[in-house]
Amino acid sequence: MRVLKETLFFTLFQIIFCPILAIYLVFYGPFTNIKETFVTSAMTTLRHKYLAKLFLSDEEIEKILEKNRAGIEIEKQQDGEVVVSKRDNNIEFVMIETKKFRGYLLIVDNPSRISVGTTDGLGDRGMTLSQIVKKYGAVAGVNAGGFADKNFTGTGGHPTGIVIENGNILYKDDGNKFGIVGFDDNDVLIVGTYSLKEIKKKKIRDAISFGPPLIVNGKPTIKRGDGGWGIAPRTAIGQRKDGTVLLLVIDGRQKDSIGATLKEVQDILLRYGAYNASNLDGGSSTTMFYDGRVVNKPSDILGERAIPTAFIVK
Repeated sequence: MRVLKETLFFTLFQIIFCPILAIYLVFYGPFTNIKETFVTSAMTTLRHKYLAKLFLSDEEIEKILEKNRAGIEIEKQQDGEVVVSKRDNNIEFVMIETKKFRGYLLIVDNPSRISVGTTDGLGDRGMTLSQIVKKYGAVAGVNAGGFADKNFTGTGGHPTGIVIENGNILYKDDGNKFGIVGFDDNDVLIVGTYSLKEIKKKKIRDAISFGPPLIVNGKPTIKRGDGGWGIAPRTAIGQRKDGTVLLLVIDGRQKDSIGATLKEVQDILLRYGAYNASNLDGGSSTTMFYDGRVVNKPSDILGERAIPTAFIVK
């Protein structure tokens, strides 16, 4: 009986004490990088902001976010730096595995094959990536732009920013400037913030809104910190100087793949030769379709999430 009581006491002690100790070490311990990663992860996940606000003031949270945002330095993209010379129809699929996360990379030689695909119900209801890819008869794709989840219904049809498909503006928010990720009529990846006038002058053929840019003119934009967005599932796009396109997704919020920081995504794209690159919508939207199936493991318990836009490979 005594042994049983001691075992129960020890078990209860572990259940109660260990979480309290872990919380204390995260928020008040000596390892500030752990606290900052936790805060940036929580504050960039709409459903979990309360996890940071339970233990830190709004002022402390803002200081942490600002510190990490300050590490991003974005130059203006230079015209004529990327000259598309690769037009082969090869697609290479690469697995990326680390102790922390699992990723998937598509290397597409011909950038003219990349375009924006949209849901049938743009502005109202979304479609899954699989449905969008099949709608266009494409061979591959990743989720692309951000969207507003109106009334938390999860329909995924209302994009944010701007959506351009085949030279036509299908949607745009009110405002003078848009953070765009897309291709001009020379099949060059354009990333950054542009006015509607600049977008038309650059002859953008396909684009969506998201960010931040991760690589501009061959230089990483994240100079210090982890990018300020914490750890999460990620989707990104990049282009080499010869025109080759890189489509990257990283699984997250899973025991065998917790996700990546923007800095880690940037480092992968640099390693594979990206000259310009941008972050795309991540989290539970992160999905890659290739070879007739979804190749990654979306973090949403229901599987693929409804989205408004995708970058597809025709």
